[in-house]
Amino acid sequence: MTGRALTARQREILAHVANGFTNTQIAGLLTLHPRTVNRHLAEVYGRLGARDRANAVALALLVGDLTHDDINPPADRSST
Repeated sequence: MTGRALTARQREILAHVANGFTNTQIAGLLTLHPRTVNRHLAEVYGRLGARDRANAVALALLVGDLTHDDINPPADRSST
């Protein structure tokens, strides 16, 4: 698989997945219904041939639909 396989909205949703957000949280951030997020992710899995969320993120990074800039490192937990 080469080039981008996902739509802009699918990439946006998958970037939120890559940053650890749940479908319900993503729906709230994007003012979508949670079922709409589920539908977008089902399409993402199909387009990328992914088995699950983690596999979809890995494959999207591989084909260029996501970049390292789309993923934010978790907050430093050592100070808590």
